[in-house]
Amino acid sequence: MKRTPVNPWAWSLNHGYNQAELVEGASRRLICAGQTAVDGEGAPQHPGDMRGQIALALDNLESVLEAADMGLANVVRLGLYTTDVDEALKHFDILGARFGPLNAAPPMTLLGVSRLAIPPLMFEIEAEALG
Repeated sequence: MKRTPVNPWAWSLNHGYNQAELVEGASRRLICAGQTAVDGEGAPQHPGDMRGQIALALDNLESVLEAADMGLANVVRLGLYTTDVDEALKHFDILGARFGPLNAAPPMTLLGVSRLAIPPLMFEIEAEALG
């Protein structure tokens, strides 16, 4: 799979994502449901702790990807939902720490929402991956 960043403007690179990516040579597509900070039984974890919730949501996303023989390097799009955009942005270094070493900066959208499906969850991440 060949990924070519498409950035008519460079400002998004300072925030850790490309405006778009041209993906060629992929033969498999994985659409992931939103992953949150829940344990293996679906019980919410880290109430009130945005950093803990983002980290666990990413761990859960990685588990889904691994079950499909993929990893974060295969992610080509992220959709992020949070009940507190300002608080979530304070912890985006976690995304950089996970995707940066892979030289991956998938296009993403961050949306503020009034609530997520299961209180007290504050952060949800969905992804599309190609392999």
